[in-house]
Amino acid sequence: MANLQKLKRRNTLGAPPTPEEASANLAAPEIAPVPTQSSSMARSPETAQTVREQGIEERRVEEGRIDGRTLRKTGRTVQLALRVKPSFDHRLRQAAARDRLLLCEVLERALDTYESAR
Repeated sequence: MANLQKLKRRNTLGAPPTPEEASANLAAPEIAPVPTQSSSMARSPETAQTVREQGIEERRVEEGRIDGRTLRKTGRTVQLALRVKPSFDHRLRQAAARDRLLLCEVLERALDTYESAR
């Protein structure tokens, strides 16, 4: 027959602390932190632009694609999903990175140019 005594849990932590010894953090009210000047939300436009310029090369996914989602908020709320060829995706992202634009800004400019040529 197998000896199951080795599998039995042993109480190695000791006795729990008494309520007087325990921390009072569970009784404290939950208060959300207030944003400070050092937070990323309080950056000036100049500082945000500098951060974008410095970080554009660092924001790459393992595949070599540029992650433009974190560059800045734009106020755009409608999502547009497209299926394109990998070569078009690469060219679009290269153009956006070169001119420091979002992908949607490159597409907006392309549509403006297309409509003005008609």
